[in-house]
Amino acid sequence: MMEENEEQSDLSLTKGDNDGESFRLHIVTWNVATVDPPDDVSSLLHLSSPKSPDLYVIGLQEVYSRPLRFVSDIVFDDPWSHLFMSTLAPRKYVKVSSIRMQGLLLLFFSKLEHVPFIRDIQATYTRTGVFGYWGNKGGVSISLSFYGHMLCFLNCHLAAHMKYATERVDEFEYITDTQTFDCKKAPTILDHRLVFWFGDLNFRIQDHGMHFVRSCINNQTYNLLWSKDQLIMMKEKEQILQEFEEGPLDFQPTFKFDLNSDTYDSRHYRTWFAFNGKKRKPAWTDRILWRLRPKAPPPDEQDENKLGPDAEEVKQLEEEEEYPLKIRQDLYTSKMEYSISDHKPVIGIFTLELRKMYETPLVHLQPEGDWSADIDSMVLYSPLQPFPSSTWDWIGLFKVGFTSVSDYITYTWVKDDEVAFNEEVIQVYVSKEEIPVQGLECVLAYYSSTLRCLIGISEPFKVHESKVAIEEGVLPERINGLDKTVASEELRN
Repeated sequence: MMEENEEQSDLSLTKGDNDGESFRLHIVTWNVATVDPPDDVSSLLHLSSPKSPDLYVIGLQEVYSRPLRFVSDIVFDDPWSHLFMSTLAPRKYVKVSSIRMQGLLLLFFSKLEHVPFIRDIQATYTRTGVFGYWGNKGGVSISLSFYGHMLCFLNCHLAAHMKYATERVDEFEYITDTQTFDCKKAPTILDHRLVFWFGDLNFRIQDHGMHFVRSCINNQTYNLLWSKDQLIMMKEKEQILQEFEEGPLDFQPTFKFDLNSDTYDSRHYRTWFAFNGKKRKPAWTDRILWRLRPKAPPPDEQDENKLGPDAEEVKQLEEEEEYPLKIRQDLYTSKMEYSISDHKPVIGIFTLELRKMYETPLVHLQPEGDWSADIDSMVLYSPLQPFPSSTWDWIGLFKVGFTSVSDYITYTWVKDDEVAFNEEVIQVYVSKEEIPVQGLECVLAYYSSTLRCLIGISEPFKVHESKVAIEEGVLPERINGLDKTVASEELRN
């Protein structure tokens, strides 16, 4: 099984390096062809692997986005997001960020333990379809700081068809040129320390005929096709592409398949006058690439026409020396068992080795005393480091296994409900009316509106069942994911 053999390549991280800690990243890209999700994505996420990822990044293309469904997806989680959240939340992964532009969807999940160290989260999008006004093609991205290292994840769906290879590169350059972030360290995509670029990039295999391509696939001699893969060909002449790395394409092309099968395109396509026999040639349209920011040259190697490195370049050099970041790809493959779309999903598993720029959360939180719906409660929190606090900051009560920042039971505004403070500890009030009547394992989390992230999470604690509710015969019942209560007829009688 592929899950049991994930040490596939050793591209940027050499054995014996002990400059920092290792983190495992699992990336998925899949053009889902407007279909609803399958019942199970365990294999796609390698949930049976003994090595669990620290981070999951899932990029989908062609998520169903007709007007009625799209509007409902804005109000409620779309079926794909819901599936991934409900699958990962019991394993203590939290959806940290997401962005959607019509059919393009990007989801970022993290293990709970890392969440307070993921900061400066921003997401944006660029349309490239129909003169740049339509979002069926383009790119969506998430920018964030992971233990101080700026990472960017870019999910693209580029122009289709064999003859538009140059247009695809132009679209990619347009996306990287126009997307900006309100972040001094990484105001553009290519300013990030590490960029992952993935999606339905739509590059095809040119020149080779259908018979030769299918023969190579059947014989698993994929390397004979690489020289005519358009993305590999374009990398030879496009500087921006040369900075991106990709693992070997040692898996069969992921497009185009008959639905619900492993058979490549066998349909006859209708022309204006009749049917013809032309079928789509298989291609590696679905790809995952990455780019480590090139190191700034040392002062003695600067351009002689330049007076010297500016302050930002000096700071960048010093940061790279003090806080190294390295990457290794452990697995790059397709998941052939998923056949609901005409594309097969592609996964890339990576090891990031980095030295943390900080190891302490910005805020420490804890509940004061016992919590239940019978009495008002208090939260104690202490800032451990300076941070830009705001009147829009809030502390949320979350059930253990919560899915996302918005999946809180209740919340309280930090400034409005502050009741006492000194230099070290601040008390915040929570009304008993806001606390659930049933017993639950919970955590408290502090959300910074300025940093757009959770900056502190408490240890799990017990919210006790309401004694008053038990005495009055009101028992909790779970209906449609919402906490409600119903009167128990047995206790009344």
